[in-house]
Amino acid sequence: MPADKLTILEIRSAEQERMIEELSGQIAEQWKTIDALQRKLDALTMRFLSLEEQTAPEVPVTKPPHW
Repeated sequence: MPADKLTILEIRSAEQERMIEELSGQIAEQWKTIDALQRKLDALTMRFLSLEEQTAPEVPVTKPPHW
C-alpha cells in the first residue's frame, strides 16, 4: 500500500512538473508577443505625433488686445 501511494505521488509530481514547464513556455511566448506589440504601439505613437506636428496650423504669436 505505501508503495502505491509513493507511485501516485511521483506521477502527480511528474505531471505538475510537465505542466509548469508548459505554462512557462506559454508565458515566454506571450511575453514576446506583448513586447512586439509594445514596439509597434511606440512606433505608431511616434508616427502619429509626427503627423500631428506636420498638420497642426501654426498659431501666430500676437499680443493680447489689452497690452
